[in-house]
Amino acid sequence: MAHLRSPQGCPWDREQDYDSVKGLLLEEAYEVVDTVNTRDFDALEDELGDLLFQVVLYARLAEEEGRFNIDGVIERVHAKLVRRHPHVFGDVRARDAQEALKSWLAVKEQERGTQSASRQTGDSLLDGISGALPATLEAYELGLRASEVGFDWVKAEDLLDKIEEELRELRRELACHPERSAPRIDEEVGDLLFAAANLARFLRSDPESCLRRANQKFQRRFRALERGMTERGKKLRDCSLEEMESLWNELKAEEAK
Repeated sequence: MAHLRSPQGCPWDREQDYDSVKGLLLEEAYEVVDTVNTRDFDALEDELGDLLFQVVLYARLAEEEGRFNIDGVIERVHAKLVRRHPHVFGDVRARDAQEALKSWLAVKEQERGTQSASRQTGDSLLDGISGALPATLEAYELGLRASEVGFDWVKAEDLLDKIEEELRELRRELACHPERSAPRIDEEVGDLLFAAANLARFLRSDPESCLRRANQKFQRRFRALERGMTERGKKLRDCSLEEMESLWNELKAEEAK
């Protein structure tokens, strides 16, 4: 990376800065997630390398400014892993995953307290959650932080009840605003999505990955719908909703087999 950024290196790499790399970093991270979802381990090995490239590039940018280097990045994460695993590297042992999680959270709580005192930015459990996260992951993290102090649903059925409650409220707003363009409707849709994201968290799923898989499933079925209608000598634009729904259900039934 040092050579790529040097005068004898690559013009493109030399032009990059902290902001220009942000989109590339996110893109590579999502490509890693996609390969994990499909369990394409050959592609995963490749995509992890691409993601690592972005990490090394950021570290090189900082090194050129005398801020830190890749060694510091690795040393910090090493120290953090040791610090947050006293039940592994210390004298106390965790009997199960639940005790290990409690130990991890206790150390994180201490770290937050120290950071808040030094930075004087308050002491909220929600401090440090990045606003740059995708909204589903931000909802996940907000719910996770609140759950650390017991502010959470007791069981999945409670969350399902909450989702049904949000649906009822949304129906009421739609009935009051048939034009479907009111701030309250946006608010209720947001509440519904927030509850759904936390249901995923409660069920130990990542809401962003769940939604991406749903997107991929819709794409797969819609493309099959297009092909099916083409084979019947029709275009989707010329089909009725009933025709499309009929073939859609046939495709779903075929997938189920």
